[in-house]
Amino acid sequence: MTDSGETRVVVRTGEGLRTEMEAGGHELVADEPTSFGGTDAGPTPYDYLLAALGSCTTMTLRMYADRKGWPLESVTVRLSQERIHATDCEECETEDGKIDRIEREIELGGPLEEEQRRRLLEIADMCPVHRTMRTEALVKNVLVS
Repeated sequence: MTDSGETRVVVRTGEGLRTEMEAGGHELVADEPTSFGGTDAGPTPYDYLLAALGSCTTMTLRMYADRKGWPLESVTVRLSQERIHATDCEECETEDGKIDRIEREIELGGPLEEEQRRRLLEIADMCPVHRTMRTEALVKNVLVS
């Protein structure tokens, strides 16, 4: 993240579907499994999306528990993503076609009271990446020569 609050990531094509990325000075690789024409040299773009949500969730819960002085010792988040028919989602506004369904399983370690555990589960939905995923996002393309 830059001083202005802007996040900057650079992504370049590699060989085949392999993609090389720089984020915050870190070198990363994304690819697709061989069954999709990739070389399986790294996580898929959806793996990175789930990792972003999971890491944001754990950081948000850690910061909240630390601020409250709660005895949270660890957080483990397991995520999965699938496409489902919109008609199979009772709480969704979309009625036609398919939607993405992400399941987030949160494991809290430490001698927490039941009320603290319940509150942390609520706080998980407040992580910035989760909020971004639930709101409209403007993606503006600019072609550079």
